[in-house]
Amino acid sequence: MAVKRSSCRIALACLLAALPGMVYGEANYPPSTSITGISFDMTTLRNVVPGNGVEADESDNWAITWADDDHQYASFGDGQGFRTTNTVRGSLGVSRIEGDKLDYSAFDVFKVGVETGGCGGKSVGILAVGSALYMFRNGTGSGGSAFRRTELYESTNKGKSWSFTGVKWVNNNFIGSDGFFSPSFLQFGKGYAGARDEFVYVYAPEETTSVDTDTWNVQIPGKISLLRVPKVSLTDQSTYEYFAGLDGAGNPLWTTDINGRLPAFEDPVNGIMRTSVSFNAGLGRYLLITQQVNRFRNGNFHIGIYEAPEPWGPWQTILFENAEQAGPGLNVGKKTVFWNFSNKWLSPDGRNFVLVYTGPGADQWGTVEGTFLTPP
Repeated sequence: MAVKRSSCRIALACLLAALPGMVYGEANYPPSTSITGISFDMTTLRNVVPGNGVEADESDNWAITWADDDHQYASFGDGQGFRTTNTVRGSLGVSRIEGDKLDYSAFDVFKVGVETGGCGGKSVGILAVGSALYMFRNGTGSGGSAFRRTELYESTNKGKSWSFTGVKWVNNNFIGSDGFFSPSFLQFGKGYAGARDEFVYVYAPEETTSVDTDTWNVQIPGKISLLRVPKVSLTDQSTYEYFAGLDGAGNPLWTTDINGRLPAFEDPVNGIMRTSVSFNAGLGRYLLITQQVNRFRNGNFHIGIYEAPEPWGPWQTILFENAEQAGPGLNVGKKTVFWNFSNKWLSPDGRNFVLVYTGPGADQWGTVEGTFLTPP
């Protein structure tokens, strides 16, 4: 089912925005001229892993990265993972995904949490750089604890064990700001091959105000900060820089002063929450996906997909849609959680993709193929 913009859809969005209790509007950024539409092939939706027949029906998030061993590694939260090593429920875990999109297999390699005698927390940020893996641990449990603390961990044995690097952000250290939460890494190719330069880029949603009484929900106004760090010094916090806007020629400005940061992505009306960003080498575009409007179905949960020629923009809209309507059966649970594109499973021309996400239920591993529509 192809998702296309139309004057009818825009008119409907305006009508709904005018109804009592509705707080969202149209997409904040103009329609993309490079990627003019997106379609999901729902016949390819998989919850059961084809290679070894396992499933993860009580685990969420599933941020994914492509490592130098040609496997992908995905972080998950609040569950048992694929249960390939044990059935212990963990707060935070990592699984290894082997193979191509048609016959891949999945294996758990790591779990921590109260039930496993470890620490809690979640992650939507995992990255392979060379032979190492890096992962952001957010908070100490579920929900709003992610607002309070972010820590960076490193693994030198492909996710089997992790060490704290000393890099951390605690929100009460932010002068005059509530701070950011649940950062994610910009994904490039295998082992970070094909990166634009010698930096690693990090996208961090800002904590502002929840759309409802549940603090762990979409934040309005929506702001996403951008950080960069030399890939050779990921574990040295003094080398991190923050995006501080553009100069008169449109070039990015960077500062080491955390309080000088400015958002690289904004949506004051529809808000933002957990976010993923990847570089589509075939199309030469940076793709950003985020939760918007509300993360619950009864609050009109939305998925927003955007593209830009640079990590900092300017952004244009590929899709701004209720998650149930984006594809028939794409999201049937009571909430949305997290979406990201697999760069390993991306076609060479960049047009055919695999979305790795929590779905279609509320806490599941899911993959679905799709196609970007581009101008002739």
